[in-house]
Amino acid sequence: MNERLSALRRLMRKEGLPALAVTDLRNIRYLTGFTGSAGGCLVMPRSAVFVSDFRYRSQAARQVAKPFQLAEHNHPIPGIAAEAKKRGVKKICFEEAWLTYALFRRLKVAAKGIRLEPVSDLIERLRLRKDAKELRLIRKGAKVNCEGLLEIVKMIRPGVSEEKVALALEMAMRRSGASRAAFDFIVASGPRGALPHGVASSRKMHRGDLVTIDFGAIVAGYHSDMTRVFSLGRPSQKGRDIYEIVLKAQIAAVNAIFPGTGCGEVDAAARNIIREAGYGEFFGHGTGHGVGLDIHEGPRLAPGVKDKLEPGMVVTVEPGIYLPGWGGVRIEDMVVVTEKGREVLTRSISKDLVIL
Repeated sequence: MNERLSALRRLMRKEGLPALAVTDLRNIRYLTGFTGSAGGCLVMPRSAVFVSDFRYRSQAARQVAKPFQLAEHNHPIPGIAAEAKKRGVKKICFEEAWLTYALFRRLKVAAKGIRLEPVSDLIERLRLRKDAKELRLIRKGAKVNCEGLLEIVKMIRPGVSEEKVALALEMAMRRSGASRAAFDFIVASGPRGALPHGVASSRKMHRGDLVTIDFGAIVAGYHSDMTRVFSLGRPSQKGRDIYEIVLKAQIAAVNAIFPGTGCGEVDAAARNIIREAGYGEFFGHGTGHGVGLDIHEGPRLAPGVKDKLEPGMVVTVEPGIYLPGWGGVRIEDMVVVTEKGREVLTRSISKDLVIL
């Protein structure tokens, strides 16, 4: 936490920011270790204050890193303003993406006489590269994913509803160490596979369906994410062909991951294969995204993104083809960018099309 706070202060000096109000709970957790549902931080060049209310007095004392002074107020927003006035702060920069207009108005009233200035993606830039502890937790989450899927794979069969599979998978992952699901699981069978975000429904699976399962766990605040596809019985030739195209594209994108590679280049490695196969218009999302305290965070693997991959970044690689009225295929792994290449975290589950 000391290193993270020091890195933030260096970034603030570079950007010319005298004080930063941190109100996003994920960024608060990243800086302080606090896991509660209400709090805020005020970071200044030589001091930092964590603000929470009476409910979190004991929790804050136990969790918040020592560089932060603890202050108790009824609400974090006026609390941040009060602590800023106490220290003679003349300007507060705030996270524009995470402060609602209503809370901004409240801050403006409470901080009367102090200039307010919006900033974006400040702490998020620090979160792009994961440290050793973060990588351990993300690896554990990937392991929980794989264990959970292996436990419930036998129940993926005709007559079982998508919702029942999703519930069983979440319970299996919790037994393996997940604190909760990372998002509403996607279990999309048959024609519903054409929905990239087709969350589990009451539809019962049928013989001949391709079933896309996109799921993830949260372990100690960190997310995991992976997708596998199953065939209930022998797939059609069309199903096999589309699966092989997506698999080829996914492997090409994974193999393109190196430090210094542009995010758009990784996307192109997958997209060009799908386009050349004649399905370019049916792959309408980016090839991947960062994963960490958020399920979707930077960097983005998408067309035209010029940001470069760096060691410690964790990304998904998940190209897909989605055909309305027929179904779809998406294959996804989590990958860590290493000093010399990449490490696939979800490799213990085969990417071959499994016929059940």
